[in-house]
Amino acid sequence: MDANAVVIPPYVGRPLRLVPFRGVRLNPRRVGDPSSGRLFARPYRAVAARLTQWQERGQLRRDDEPALYLHEYIVGGLTVRGLVGALDISHRASGPEDRAVLPHEGIHPVQADELADRMTELALNPAPILLVHRAPAEMRAIVHRVIADPPVDDFVDRNEQRHRIWPIRDPSVLAAIDDGLARSQALIADGHHRYAAYLRMQRRSPGGATDRGLAMLVDQEDTPLFLGPIHRILTGVSLDDLATAAETVGASLELVDRPAAVHALGPATLAATDGRRWATVKLQLPEDRAAVEHLHDDLVPALPRGPQRIEYHHSVEATLARLRRDSVAVLMPAPDVDLVLKIAADDRLLPEKATSFQPKPSVGVLIRSLRDE
Repeated sequence: MDANAVVIPPYVGRPLRLVPFRGVRLNPRRVGDPSSGRLFARPYRAVAARLTQWQERGQLRRDDEPALYLHEYIVGGLTVRGLVGALDISHRASGPEDRAVLPHEGIHPVQADELADRMTELALNPAPILLVHRAPAEMRAIVHRVIADPPVDDFVDRNEQRHRIWPIRDPSVLAAIDDGLARSQALIADGHHRYAAYLRMQRRSPGGATDRGLAMLVDQEDTPLFLGPIHRILTGVSLDDLATAAETVGASLELVDRPAAVHALGPATLAATDGRRWATVKLQLPEDRAAVEHLHDDLVPALPRGPQRIEYHHSVEATLARLRRDSVAVLMPAPDVDLVLKIAADDRLLPEKATSFQPKPSVGVLIRSLRDE
């Protein structure tokens, strides 16, 4: 298979279910510390022994009893809260209406295979993938009842994220969560390749711990993740090339000054610059199509030359700082969450690096050991 091929990972079938697991948690002083990455470093088969050593030294804790965990983290004043559990991936969807988890970006099979090999050697899920959904009212009520009690952990890590953790073990609450999630459908916000790696591990060794993969499920109505844009630099392309492509596909490019271009950014309007001139690109978009789709599916193929390379940057400042001669920066609008959900539900893929869900939690707050199950 072509190493650059992009495919849709298989669909997990309903019910959407998070299974309790025995959480492994780094000591708060180690969370967000770059040196903590040594725990997961090569040789991967030695990680189990390292876990034991770190536990003996008080650098991590293993819970004695399985739980679902409510994890709240606060970054720059933004609060995100989600249920962390072992996502049941043991069965595949029988049809579109049966899909529990929706990917919106394709994956490179070789990369997913490499991740599956690594996690198999580690016998760990080092960090949860991030899922978002719009929780039913009864689920939101459960979460709010849980946070009314004091958390078992409340700390600020080395990345200045504040974390609060509540383990959930009450059988009646777990049963209510099971019922509340059963018909839900979740969108992958971050971790497409890890999700695909989970599925490869499950296919290789079904019926055990690999029937599940660590996930955090965030209620986008209650404590939403921020969905930001990812901008592009098209190398080997001029602003005139972009104007030609825009005319070819029925869009319109208009030269304006920088403030006007940036201000005009919107669901169907891009801003572009070669470092000297600025322009807006107004697209003809149907309601169910994202600007990033039109850019990659229509505008880029219509360019009279290039691009030799496409770079991706999360901020306008970083994009403009990396802009070089014979290149064009294309500033993108942030996609709408509901539009991304619709695109995924329609079995379509967005282009690579189309979405940036933020903020992500620091690694090490909750880890899952496959050896504990």
